Amino acid sequence: MALSLQEAFSSMKAPRIDRHKRHKLIDIIVLTICAVIGGAEGWEAIEQFGKGKRDWPGKWLVLENGVPSHDCIARVIARLDPAQMTQCFMARVRSVSELAPGEAVAIDGKTARHSYNGKEKLGAIHRVGAWANQAGMSLGQVKTDAKSNEITAMPTLLEMLEVEGCIITIDAMGCQTGIAAKIVAKQADYVLAVKDNQALLHEAIIDYFDVAIAANKPGFCQLQTHEDTGSGHGRIETRRCYLSTCLDTLPDAARWRGLKGVGMVESGRLVNGKVAIERRHYICPLADVKPFAQAARAHWGVENSLHWVLDVTFREDDPRIRKGYAPENFNIVRQLSINLLKNEPSKLGVKRKRFMSALSDQFRENVIFSS
Repeated sequence: MALSLQEAFSSMKAPRIDRHKRHKLIDIIVLTICAVIGGAEGWEAIEQFGKGKRDWPGKWLVLENGVPSHDCIARVIARLDPAQMTQCFMARVRSVSELAPGEAVAIDGKTARHSYNGKEKLGAIHRVGAWANQAGMSLGQVKTDAKSNEITAMPTLLEMLEVEGCIITIDAMGCQTGIAAKIVAKQADYVLAVKDNQALLHEAIIDYFDVAIAANKPGFCQLQTHEDTGSGHGRIETRRCYLSTCLDTLPDAARWRGLKGVGMVESGRLVNGKVAIERRHYICPLADVKPFAQAARAHWGVENSLHWVLDVTFREDDPRIRKGYAPENFNIVRQLSINLLKNEPSKLGVKRKRFMSALSDQFRENVIFSS
């Protein structure tokens, strides 16, 4: 059963002394979420939303002392425990979604560039998040201290996720034996990109496909192929995917838990009469080329459907929200807003839905209560 926003965040602990409380914590959190859905990008805008829509939030929130000031909202959100916020966010996600078998879940990192705090010598917030491509939903995130620590954050994030039967896709930074073992332990499959951080493995996969493709023999060394063609943005792209279950040439293949296949995706783009070829290499526990091809392509959904939306539609890098835990918590609010907006059944894009949410109380209700 889908949790309401109030139910999902009801376990949050208020960071304030009781005698100083004039507003309920749940009212501040839900007001912030509703305002961000309606286009708010900072504290003042959240207060303005609350006052401009005074009768509407009053239908769902207590607000016994009126709409909290932007300073109050900023102080409270900056002091909330991000781990608790993440748990509440993920509880809400689990209540509204059940990932289908074979769902591609992309794990990738992103930096909120303007979240750095030079005065307090704090760097920009970098986080690792999970995106379910078919469901069109952010599943959760973990903060890292630096981009290099994505490797340690990924197992933590995986432990928090319910991904049984899914295919986890990660770029080359996550191509680690420990991460592969963690994914298999979660009863999921993986498609891990291989580059020069695993130099011997990468070289062996490149050499294998050079020989196997040059042989031009159907079924040579268990080689399977899948091809599709698409067009858009003034170019034609042909994707040719190869998968082989022959692991004889790989160095220390037994180190990779569950490993059954090596794959390559060859992308040929025709732009202005010129063809550009790009090849990417992978390892996986899959023995069928089609789900491999689908998962490898779906990985880019995290860039197009989440990161791009955060950057362009939610203008994540523009607001200078820096104090305390505010950057982390505000990002959780943004990702929850994306989930709610994408789940709203109309065919509008996320940007148009935010605009409609700002104009129409009914449309905003449809977004918030659509699941």
